[in-house]
Amino acid sequence: MLMVLIQPDLGTALTYMPILVAGLFLGGINIRQALILLTCGTVLIAGAWSSGKVLKPYQKARLTSFLNPDSDPRGTGYQLKQSLIAVGSGGVWGKGAAKGTQTQGDFLPIPHADFIFAAFGEEHGFVGALFVLLLYFFILMRLIQNAQTAADLSGSLIIMGVVAVLAFQIAVNVGMVIGFMPVTGIPLPLMSYGGSSVLFTFLALGVAMNVRMRRFVN
Repeated sequence: MLMVLIQPDLGTALTYMPILVAGLFLGGINIRQALILLTCGTVLIAGAWSSGKVLKPYQKARLTSFLNPDSDPRGTGYQLKQSLIAVGSGGVWGKGAAKGTQTQGDFLPIPHADFIFAAFGEEHGFVGALFVLLLYFFILMRLIQNAQTAADLSGSLIIMGVVAVLAFQIAVNVGMVIGFMPVTGIPLPLMSYGGSSVLFTFLALGVAMNVRMRRFVN
């Protein structure tokens, strides 16, 4: 995680956290150990934030601009403002495929990457966005079911690690699009443009399916 953070790539580095949390929780960590780790993590994060040497200025601006995007509407808050306009203008049924004004008019920067959900919401509306979220929910529930029927604890931990990463990416990306989370550059699985993201998702789902296929093997 630290090696990825040094690059710097804050968004990808953060995706390691849900794997750690899921592994510790399912591994049987007790409350005392959890409090110790939480305290150490809080101290490290506070020290890194105050030192100003870990996060670049633009990374700090991303983490704080979502609280008040109107403070810099043409700078750090521009993409978030345009995303909110796109999601809101989609209404219930959307404007139709390839008919979104924010997307087609290039008001929303790079809509095919991190803000693909905003572009989809504008063109397909609340109903389309809800349908996509239900598909994600179905995938996660099937993965959790596979973890429950795994042949051993190792298989369950592997699948729940995949669940934690995918759920984290979905929650952060959707929250980022509607202004509930800071802009961190985390893609939306199976929707955002990006070869490495798609490759990772396919490999992770393939590993989960491999565990499921061997659930009856002694």
